[in-house]
Amino acid sequence: MKNFIVKGNFCYSKNIDELITKENCYAVCVDSICQGVFEHIPKDFEALPVLDYTDKLIIPGLVDLHLHAPQFAFRGMNMDMELLQWLDTNAFCEEAKYSDLDYAKKAYSIFADCIKNSATTRACIFATIHNKSTELLMDMMENSGLVSFVGKVNMDRNSIKSLCEESAQISALDTESFIADTLDKYENTKPIITPRFVPSCSDELLKKLGELQKKYAVPVQSHLSENLDEIQWVKELCPDSKSYADAYDRFSLFGNGAKTIMAHCVHLNDDEIELIKKNEVFVAHCPASNINLRSGISPVRKLMDKDLKIGLGSDVAGGETISMFSTIVQTIKSSKLYQRLVNSSFSALTFENAFYLATKGGGEFFGKVGSFEKGYEFDAVIIDDSVLPHPQELNIRQRVERSVYLSADLLSINAKFVKGKKII
Repeated sequence: MKNFIVKGNFCYSKNIDELITKENCYAVCVDSICQGVFEHIPKDFEALPVLDYTDKLIIPGLVDLHLHAPQFAFRGMNMDMELLQWLDTNAFCEEAKYSDLDYAKKAYSIFADCIKNSATTRACIFATIHNKSTELLMDMMENSGLVSFVGKVNMDRNSIKSLCEESAQISALDTESFIADTLDKYENTKPIITPRFVPSCSDELLKKLGELQKKYAVPVQSHLSENLDEIQWVKELCPDSKSYADAYDRFSLFGNGAKTIMAHCVHLNDDEIELIKKNEVFVAHCPASNINLRSGISPVRKLMDKDLKIGLGSDVAGGETISMFSTIVQTIKSSKLYQRLVNSSFSALTFENAFYLATKGGGEFFGKVGSFEKGYEFDAVIIDDSVLPHPQELNIRQRVERSVYLSADLLSINAKFVKGKKII
């Protein structure tokens, strides 16, 4: 069913500071595209079927700009370490298991089922260095109905032996094979170039990946300035680079005509911020993992004031959950800590701000995504907040905020639409 109408209580972002709420109204979807939200069904659409979710909450699908599918298996465990020790002790050992397709199938099927039944409709996902298991993950993501970018990870140095590719040349050849095999294979699942981070990628490998990006015009995702020890390590490994950001930019992996996501960006200097802005790089803010791995508190308000493109990431398993409702809450809380403990001249983020980042902000990476305004792709999540009884009458904005803070995405998703297709 490509053309239909959804009735209910709508909440979506007008801009980064304002929410639009509409009670018992009608959103029209034609050929997967939203035609707007109306108080009454327009005459041109009266013949369309109506899906009635009266008194339910209808919000745009949420966008997760950064997560690690193979780490889903150990989320919520072994969280008492900082980043570099955590990678060596937990992440790398787990990711090495995905050379075994039987294990990958078992683990990825759990991940794919969970994210399908979450409030997330679009995601940018790290897999592992293994082509076959990464393509298996892409098969599952395609079957889930979500829209996603999935990356075969690149690592040719500074990892455990079983998770380190033999050379930059082999890593690049495997990546080109991965891109060629998957670029046109799926409708909703696409490849993305994924150098894990500068410490795990030699200059030769980064150069080859930049050449592949130019050849195939696929996007790029990686990590940037997450942890202070990591930043110092990059300085030692890349003495010819002006900064961590420059270590990517000098190899054409930092925007330069391609869509690029850099996760974290906790400790950027002013030159890096300007480079991000100039190249229209997206920042994936990952508050839960920034806290869990003691990386720091990202100055999100400062980055917003600089007009950077920003979305949110759950960053499983540095973040303990794929719930983007939880990520919204963590975003607000961490900004309050930044204001109170780091720099009081920057105001804390509001619910409106964080909701925007989780929908329209991150959605921009995928195009016109994250709103019910006319011309946006129709991604929607229907929440039944009656599972959260309340003694008073609440307006729609209050109900949505309360649903986010009380994790209604884990309790009461009635339905979910991606590109106009009902997937749950």
